[in-house]
Amino acid sequence: MATKRHKIFNGLIIGLSWSTILFLGKRSLKRYSAASAFIVVFEILNHVYGHKKKWWQFYERRKFFMRDELPFDIGPYMPMSLWILNYSYGNFKKYVLVNALANGGFAFLGLPILKKMKIVRLNRLNYLQFFIYIHYKAYLMYGIQYLIEKMKSHHGVLDK
Repeated sequence: MATKRHKIFNGLIIGLSWSTILFLGKRSLKRYSAASAFIVVFEILNHVYGHKKKWWQFYERRKFFMRDELPFDIGPYMPMSLWILNYSYGNFKKYVLVNALANGGFAFLGLPILKKMKIVRLNRLNYLQFFIYIHYKAYLMYGIQYLIEKMKSHHGVLDK
């Protein structure tokens, strides 16, 4: 059974994250949703692996992926991916910098706060290793979006 604090936390990270999508715009949502959804599925697979390897530990007694890791994937991860692509796609240096700041902020500032809140703590990774674990996926997401854009432009030429 999840503690009240954990349930409130999960509700907030999901609700607040998704509420920002209202300001993204339909065009950007449509343009970047495929790459963002792909990376979320990939992140869920990474979280399943990390869960099994015990790279982090949630403070709840019974370990439950759906309550522990999944809210991070369906909560902030998807909307943040959409926003980062919207803000920086097309300028790779800007994209890498924005991702590094977001991932570094979570790894080096967010996780210590979550530890103090008794939500989650790192177990078999240090903060730098965790940063690398979350940051490498940024390059994959950019590559996926690049391929999507390439396919769209290629099909657009064929349609004319």
